[in-house]
Amino acid sequence: MTDTAAPIVETTAGRVRGAMIEGVAAYKSVPYGTAERFMPPRKPDAWAGIREATEYTSRAPQAGLRSATRPELANFSGATDSAAETEACQTLNVWTPGTSGKRPVMVWLHGGAFSYGSANSDRQQGSRLCNRGDVVVVTVNHRLNIFAHLHLAEIGGADFKHSGNAGVLDLVAALEWVRDNIAQFGGDPGNVTIFGESGGGGKVSTLMTMPRARGLFHKAIIQSGASVVLGNPARGAKLAEIVLKRFGVTDARKLQTVPVADLLAAVAPVTKALGPAERPLFDRYAFGPVVDGDILPRHPFDPDAAPLSADIPLMIGDMKDEMTSFYATVDRIWFRTLSEAEARDRIFAIAGRHADRVIETYRRLYPRANPAQRLIAATTDSNFRIRSLTVAQRKAAQKQAPVWMYSFEWETPLFEGRLGAPHALDVPFTFDTIDLTNATDMSPGARKVAATMASTWIAFARNGNPNNETIPHWPEYNVTERPTLLLDVEPRIQNDLRGEARQLWQEITGTTI
Repeated sequence: MTDTAAPIVETTAGRVRGAMIEGVAAYKSVPYGTAERFMPPRKPDAWAGIREATEYTSRAPQAGLRSATRPELANFSGATDSAAETEACQTLNVWTPGTSGKRPVMVWLHGGAFSYGSANSDRQQGSRLCNRGDVVVVTVNHRLNIFAHLHLAEIGGADFKHSGNAGVLDLVAALEWVRDNIAQFGGDPGNVTIFGESGGGGKVSTLMTMPRARGLFHKAIIQSGASVVLGNPARGAKLAEIVLKRFGVTDARKLQTVPVADLLAAVAPVTKALGPAERPLFDRYAFGPVVDGDILPRHPFDPDAAPLSADIPLMIGDMKDEMTSFYATVDRIWFRTLSEAEARDRIFAIAGRHADRVIETYRRLYPRANPAQRLIAATTDSNFRIRSLTVAQRKAAQKQAPVWMYSFEWETPLFEGRLGAPHALDVPFTFDTIDLTNATDMSPGARKVAATMASTWIAFARNGNPNNETIPHWPEYNVTERPTLLLDVEPRIQNDLRGEARQLWQEITGTTI
């Protein structure tokens, strides 16, 4: 709800006027950059007069790329973003309790696998965090998918040398905007935390190994999206060749005039033609950042944690039942009628020669579970948790900045409890906006978990330590005890959570420490 006009603020490109929402000054769709297709971003064009920043005006092109879901889950996350899809999407939203002062800054990077999503939905509304913790919240839109990560360097030469990383260069530009402008919004540019969920966690991981991002943030939170490895130039060049062939051109410049809709329509077929990555459990994105030796000099957490961010405190964790949302369209999994043979086929596709061992382990660990439930547990560990564990242990091995690990355990009771604690349920809990979604029953327990999570994230953003009065003492992560905070109605600490499953996937992936 918009109350009144917010104070006019002077930015490096011009003045902006926002609106008061829940007593917080909100400035929406403020430009932080501009760019030609596939090119690095530049500073935003200056404007005269006062720019109205009261409505969401843009998000990245992404039509047709979001995964399908069950009809009954269509509004699970609340109202969707209706802003126009445009390549001029380098905008951010600022939420602040006041334009004077020097508050911690929390910069949110949205999910969507580097392919879709936006920062504009109600569940990412920053006013609740501002009111709860006296912080400034910034949420960022940027280029995605084929517009952000088409590696044309080998084909297009020097002019396109950064095309494979255009999207994450947008993120650097957004953080530079924060450095140069956030003080005018009551924020402290010397106390910036980046946080993100799913693909947003991958973006946080990526920024932790980008020299150009050094000094632009001081703490990091990765939620259900740890990136251990990113794309390599050879695979990126192969994908670019497939794209050029699809459009019948040999000159990379010709792609700069292809209609947006045609490029979006190419994403799925060219990704299929590229085939799986060599390490599919870790290399997750066909159109994602590329380790080019320059913008990205190395993988974020392989073979170890990037030394560049060794001094950055980190919080990292996952959802207990990540995969329920990904399997929601499969009736036999949704209704728990999957056969043992069907479950084995799906596990074999992931674990290969280790499939029988995986099946036996999860049957023993979950003796009362049906095949669908065991499949969800196994693939949550293989597709998500193993990456977070790898990041946590390699970061902890640096012995420079602390790491804290959590698991979101609270289960939504909706849909007869079939979702459990699914992927992305944590987003409105992070922002304390569960009432703006259809993801919970709004019980006292749900509200308590939201208050706990928001308070803990704010505490970390404020001083680099998440401990606060809403949780028991949360020890730093180490590979001896492996303490983990379980986020539930009654939060608690457990050492080596689901340890046997951890050991299994570490042995399969070769990441044992």
